[in-house]
Amino acid sequence: MLSPAEFVGVYAQAGAKKAGNSAGRLFLAAVLAGFFIASGAVAASTASYGLDNTSAARVVSGLLFPFGLIMVIITGAELFTGNCMITISLLEKKASLVGMVRNLVIVYLGNLVGAVLLAAAIAYSGAFSNGALALYAIRTAANKCSLPFGRAVVLGILCNILVCAGVMCSLCGKSLPGRAIGAFVPVSFFVIGGFEHCVANMYYIPAGLLAARTVPNMVSWAQETGVNVSALNLAGFFSNMIPVTIGNIIGGCGFGALIWATQRQT
Repeated sequence: MLSPAEFVGVYAQAGAKKAGNSAGRLFLAAVLAGFFIASGAVAASTASYGLDNTSAARVVSGLLFPFGLIMVIITGAELFTGNCMITISLLEKKASLVGMVRNLVIVYLGNLVGAVLLAAAIAYSGAFSNGALALYAIRTAANKCSLPFGRAVVLGILCNILVCAGVMCSLCGKSLPGRAIGAFVPVSFFVIGGFEHCVANMYYIPAGLLAARTVPNMVSWAQETGVNVSALNLAGFFSNMIPVTIGNIIGGCGFGALIWATQRQT
């Protein structure tokens, strides 16, 4: 595997390439990444919705969700949260701030399209005709939409420290199993810890909104089970995405800068 110092050099070049890629290529690769991360969320939700024990549900989700990031890395797709580490390229003077911001904006929008398209496809496919799964989607989305701003920022910071650690560990690997394990463990930790990932939420919240709108009487059922659906709307979506995105940026850029500083001081 690559040493941390070797990783900094390799990623500086990779990040520079990301910052300079054409808008069309970035957007399409980002749509793919949004779809993969959302696929991990679909698998995690479908496997855990029937578990009453919260700890067990988080462990099951933590064992399945990371495969979304593994697919992103292996296919070379573009993920907003991982690309926050372009700060390494910026600090190495291989990429400009304008190029980094351009990459993050385009990739964020592409991730959103990929995740929302999968949420719409899941709803259209009839998966939410399973009332218990629809209820789980609504509960998950409602809880995310009602998170206080400060808490969402902190959970976003913690999440992207681990996601970027997963990207780093994966890219340090020189074999497919090594790269997969490197991505798997840190991402599993963030899922089990209940941290907030903006791209995952691009699936979870639209899925909950669609379940509430397309399945008859689901909102009433959710309220009867104690779910507060008052924040489950478009405004609630943005009230989650804004602070979580801010937290993800702080965590990811901060992690990249810290790795660069610890390896480039000699």
